[in-house]
Amino acid sequence: MAPIILLLLFLFRASDAMKLLRAQEPIRKTTYRLSKPLVGDNGRIYTCSERNFFAFESNGSIAWSVHINYTCYVDIAPIQDEFGKVYLVAENKILKINPPNARNPESTFEVFFGDTLTTEGSNKISGMAVSVISSLVFITVENRGLFAYTLRGQRLWSAGPVLYRSGYRIGCKRNITDCYFTSAPVVDQCEASVYISNTYGELYSLGIRNPQFKWIQDLSEFDKLLTITPGNNGLVYVIFPVKALLLALDVSTGNILWQKNIGPLSTTDCSPTVDSNGWISIGSLDGFLYSFSPSGVLRKFPKANVLDSVVLVSPLLDCSGYAIYFSQTVMEGKISRTIGDFTYISAMKPKNVVFTVLVPDTGSVYWSGTYTGQFASFLNESNLQHFTMDERILLAFVTAGNMGNPLSCRTTRQKLTSSCSLAKPTHLSIYTENERTILLFLLFESLVLIVLVCVVRFCCIFWRKEKLKDQNLGKFLEERRSLRIRKKEFDRTITELEQKAAEEEALTLDVMEKLGDLMKERDGIERELSTTYSLGRDKCKSVSKSILPPSDDKAKSFSFKSRKQESATIFHTLSDPDTSSRKGTSEYSCNDSGSSGSFSSSSSRENQAKNLVYYEDKESALKAKKKVESDEAGPSNSSAGILKEKYWQSAAVATSGFTHPLYVDGEKGGGSSSSKSNWLKRRTLSSTN
Repeated sequence: MAPIILLLLFLFRASDAMKLLRAQEPIRKTTYRLSKPLVGDNGRIYTCSERNFFAFESNGSIAWSVHINYTCYVDIAPIQDEFGKVYLVAENKILKINPPNARNPESTFEVFFGDTLTTEGSNKISGMAVSVISSLVFITVENRGLFAYTLRGQRLWSAGPVLYRSGYRIGCKRNITDCYFTSAPVVDQCEASVYISNTYGELYSLGIRNPQFKWIQDLSEFDKLLTITPGNNGLVYVIFPVKALLLALDVSTGNILWQKNIGPLSTTDCSPTVDSNGWISIGSLDGFLYSFSPSGVLRKFPKANVLDSVVLVSPLLDCSGYAIYFSQTVMEGKISRTIGDFTYISAMKPKNVVFTVLVPDTGSVYWSGTYTGQFASFLNESNLQHFTMDERILLAFVTAGNMGNPLSCRTTRQKLTSSCSLAKPTHLSIYTENERTILLFLLFESLVLIVLVCVVRFCCIFWRKEKLKDQNLGKFLEERRSLRIRKKEFDRTITELEQKAAEEEALTLDVMEKLGDLMKERDGIERELSTTYSLGRDKCKSVSKSILPPSDDKAKSFSFKSRKQESATIFHTLSDPDTSSRKGTSEYSCNDSGSSGSFSSSSSRENQAKNLVYYEDKESALKAKKKVESDEAGPSNSSAGILKEKYWQSAAVATSGFTHPLYVDGEKGGGSSSSKSNWLKRRTLSSTN
């Protein structure tokens, strides 16, 4: 009995001791942790805590809330579409929150994505994004792929990390077994592209409406863990948090444009912020805010080095799109050391938080404030006193309140318009390697095309000739070549005779006759080459000039001068005044049948030349002139005088060159009107004094 009594006494004393301890334990205050916040366009902060979703005003009061049946993710911020709907990740589902409005005063929610998921593999949602321009929602599910949905919940397309084209595998080049999308999708609103990465450090670019890959960039040489941020300015930024490295890639090709080193980051999911001027900003544990221009120019804020400060959370963009809000935590006992390529930061505990708003493009700092001042009373008086506060929540409320910012707010589309205007238009070039070789090839190709065009045109003209329909082409070309050779021989002979006459300074009648015969035959060959054996069109009907001297009156004189200043004159008179109006003509016609040309003289030409006289010097010519004047003197002396003046106008003029006189095949001098018709020839020779 004694042991039993002692045991009861011990239990009794132990129960009394427990009651005493419970009575002495202080009453703990119930607090809730808020998830990563979203600052909306209307200045409200959207966040959740366990199974409740809250919409806070910028002053810390709750605008509205809704109880959800699922526990929300703390590290994934909500997103908002252009119609004000909010999307939230909770227990591997996407919930669509409908804010209260005039029709529905109570906020409601519905499951947007997740009910149709099977139990095969992992159903963990890595992230989501919304396209404001195309009104689409993109969701990444581990081991499943990337899904695109309309705002009404209809699935548009889905894509995996591996794509096969023409028997070749695209994506997951290193390994296919455990390769899947791990990062949250991000949307480039200006380029209408979606960017996502897989477990092996490959970055994908996909179209919004088309699940085909635009390009895949393997960045595994830097690191497999990366964070993607769209620039909406023709660039996409990739941060490797472990290596503290920032890359800027071209959105069209995925090529790396530049890379910069930054300070050590606080977390692996620390993301930068891109403003409407194209500057990308991210905070570091070394206490600085690193800002880079689109071309890679670096600016660090603050300019003075603060050894005991760190930047723990990502900066936020203000409502204007140009300014950046960021926070610096003043730490106690901060120590920094570098081992190899890595920098390690350690600190004891935080003392204070400093908030700053600035414009990276100009470097202007508009405002700076501390947490211990107005924020302490702000938290105690608002609904935020019931929640556990951290720096990202405080920074969201500072940004939503637009504290110390003189810039006016703008809508999302206005901010995107400013940002997209910075994107340079892409000009695709085929000159990727050896530009000189390609230019030479293009020049050669152009010349070949020109030659082909000329050949085709020649063939079209050549084969349209009716003269070649019933003839042998080889015979035609051989005859044409023979005529061209004969013409060259005649040209050479005539040139030799002319040079010989010029050297001997005498021009006999035999030489003139020989020159006339050669010229006549040469002219006949030229007519055949230009008509019967021509390679051009045969649509011609020409009338050649007369080989007789032009005669407008009864008589005409011609004169020339040799090298010894000896003048010779030939003149002729017409027998009938009525024939003076009839000019000697030489007609030649060519037809399509290819017949050779025919030469004919008019019937009046037989009586055209009455008197032709050749004189060797000027004195003989003057005597003949006087004789003609005395013979032709008649009743009308005035008209005869006019004719005489015309006829002998050029007899006494000596020129620098000389002209071959007209000559007759046969006798010299004038003959009777019934004498045989004579051929007249004319040739001009060049001579120098």
